[in-house]
Amino acid sequence: MDKAKQILECVPNFSEGRNQEAINAITNAIEGVEGVKLLNTESGKDANRTVVTFAGNPSAVVEAAFQGIKMAAQVIDMAKHHGEHPRLGATDVCPLVPVSGISMEETIGLARKLAQRVGEELAVPVYCYENAAFREERRSLANCRSGEYEKLKLKITSENGKPDFGPGQWSESVARTGATVIGARNFLVAYNINLDTTSASVANEIASDVRESGHVAHDPKTGKIIFDKSGEPLRIAGTLKKIRAIGWFIEEYGKSQVSINLTDITVTPVHIAFEEVCKKAHERGVRVTGSELIGLIPLKAMLDAGKYFLKKQQHSGKVSEEEIIQMAVKSLGLDELRPFNPREKIIEYVLGSEYGS
Repeated sequence: MDKAKQILECVPNFSEGRNQEAINAITNAIEGVEGVKLLNTESGKDANRTVVTFAGNPSAVVEAAFQGIKMAAQVIDMAKHHGEHPRLGATDVCPLVPVSGISMEETIGLARKLAQRVGEELAVPVYCYENAAFREERRSLANCRSGEYEKLKLKITSENGKPDFGPGQWSESVARTGATVIGARNFLVAYNINLDTTSASVANEIASDVRESGHVAHDPKTGKIIFDKSGEPLRIAGTLKKIRAIGWFIEEYGKSQVSINLTDITVTPVHIAFEEVCKKAHERGVRVTGSELIGLIPLKAMLDAGKYFLKKQQHSGKVSEEEIIQMAVKSLGLDELRPFNPREKIIEYVLGSEYGS
């Protein structure tokens, strides 16, 4: 592949969404690496989490990821961290995403080298996930993050919980940094759907209805868990494939959300996830009021959504790309919580001519 046209994206999630000075220190460390372009920074106060998106040539992106993780270890103290979002460490998760000119195999190699460097030079326990996982059960981020920070002390010393790189014992340093999950994955869309309720339990029920993993079955009369023939809890699959979802209440917005990760938008596009959550919300007597995009989204996903809603409204005639995108924004309610600027949220627009887009 042509090395000059290689583009790698990185989307680290840092466990800090309230201290702007700490957030700036992390993003400055990332931007300080030549060959990297910071695309988006999104912080949530209730989640106490910041999602940073940057891209560039692969070697620069990997170096910027290391510098970001290093700075996070200095400015975030996990022993004092509280937030709505599940997390394992100061840098909770750091995925590398091939955008163009670089294969998944190459990306896996880079992710594992980064993980090794973080473990050895920063003494941070690291688990490799998704395509970079060394063990099948660690392909799942949820499995890597199980028990979260609070159970990490016991986890890293156990046989099954031993990290792939870095220390396998508790220390003052690990107590501060927690652990990090590093991997290689395809493009993921982080997407929250807003509900007209403050009930986190209702949001969780809707999430369990739609996510691929579904939920554990319970007897409708007794409420007890139903077990299968092998003695394992019976699971009822969700309605959408390639979807991870949880429900929560966000005090900042005064409403609950179904928080979704779309891990393959060619299987379940954004607009289909939105429509399905609308349907499940209606069944519970609540209403979807809009949605929120965390990070960036590919242009095709927005165009597909816009065309879907245009067709649903039986719109005919020629429509410009800008009009199609506006239809998607309004139909999905992406501007409910804050203005939605396509030039800042669509990855091809953000990258622009600098990377040949």
